[in-house]
Amino acid sequence: MTRMCTAVFVSSLVVAGHIASAQPMPPPAPTLGPTPRFPIALDVPLLPDLPMVPPVPAPPLIAMPPLPFLPDFAYQPAPRLQPVPRPRGDGPRNSDGGYDQARELIDSGRYERALEALDRVAAAPNSTRADAALYWKAYAQWKLDQRADALATLADMRKRFPQSRWAKDAQALDVEIRQRSGDQVSPDGQASEELKLLALRGLMNSDPERAIPMVEQLLAGPSTVRVKENALFVLSQSRSQRGRDIIAGAAKGSLNPDLQLRAIRYLGAIGGAENRQVLDEAYRSTTDLAVKRAIIRSFGAAGDRQRLLGLAKSESAPELRGEAVRSLGAMNATAELDELYQTETSAEVKSQIIRGMVASGNVGSLTKLATSEKDPALRRTAIRNLGLMGSAKTSETLRSIYTSDRDAEVRMEVIDALMIQQNATVLVALARAEKDAALKRRIVERLSVMKSKEATDYMLELLK
Repeated sequence: MTRMCTAVFVSSLVVAGHIASAQPMPPPAPTLGPTPRFPIALDVPLLPDLPMVPPVPAPPLIAMPPLPFLPDFAYQPAPRLQPVPRPRGDGPRNSDGGYDQARELIDSGRYERALEALDRVAAAPNSTRADAALYWKAYAQWKLDQRADALATLADMRKRFPQSRWAKDAQALDVEIRQRSGDQVSPDGQASEELKLLALRGLMNSDPERAIPMVEQLLAGPSTVRVKENALFVLSQSRSQRGRDIIAGAAKGSLNPDLQLRAIRYLGAIGGAENRQVLDEAYRSTTDLAVKRAIIRSFGAAGDRQRLLGLAKSESAPELRGEAVRSLGAMNATAELDELYQTETSAEVKSQIIRGMVASGNVGSLTKLATSEKDPALRRTAIRNLGLMGSAKTSETLRSIYTSDRDAEVRMEVIDALMIQQNATVLVALARAEKDAALKRRIVERLSVMKSKEATDYMLELLK
């Protein structure tokens, strides 16, 4: 049955195909011809030309009468404010000029600029760092591949300073330069130093017991000072007693002066009674002002008020007493500063104590000096420094001093102190009440450079 149905279906498909093939195909669609164009004529009239607009005549010139000369308002620049004196720097070392700057330039690899600063230090008549400057000059020349110049500089140093504490390091640098005289690439010395420092840090981290003896040998050996400085820093990071002993020896002067100063700073940063005792012994065994100054600062970093107070009282050099005073001020040692002011005889050191009072925020003692100090110069210094304390704390004190004291110089200091505070409110009040023309002019000059609503309103008031 299935076969019959399939045959019938197939036969039907065949018949349908024959029928479809017998039918004719439809005719193709006709091809369209080109689209005809229709001519369009637009008859638009042209616009006539517009008439020219006549030019506007210029207004007649009006002759203005000349302005009268006003001599009373001739401009005069306001005098500069006298700045608050800054603490003195390094005393005798100031003649060394840019030694510290040169060291920073060397540490950052800017050797050519370092040479300029080092030449100035080495040539300064009263320089105490000329030998050190010559060493670092030779080092910088070596890094710039100026090896012949570097050797000549070292020879000059040995000739000029045969007993220098830099002599051993200079000899080591001389040997290092001569050993590398056949190198073709100038940065090799730098690469060698960097490798030594990396190896030293790695050994200190992994095996400190083996590293410390090697550091000690490195410090005593022919390595460059830069390597020794970094070795000393690595040593300061260890907690080994032997490491502390090596740093203590350097602080007492077993190495060159730069390494000694660095060791002193490290002991102050580490702290501890033993390290402060080492610094105390180093202070009493040296006459170098730079070393003493560094030890005073390390006492400040270690928070040793007692030793600082003792040095501020007993040190014969005023610049060192002033250094101790500044350290006490940074520590907010208000009681110690008050005590020192009563016994100090040097006006310069007393000025340092006044500035220390500012640093410690001692408004009470500073106010007392501003109102009752017998020395006119010190009293004016106290008044001027009151201006640095903030208007909320001192404005009424300054106003009171101005109104009660008839001394013109004292009043000038009060005006400048209020200007430092940008205290336009009090200055305007004083200007309105002031009868003295010179003092009023001074106040107006100060107000004229202040950016505040009170000052601006008062300027407009004067112009009316």
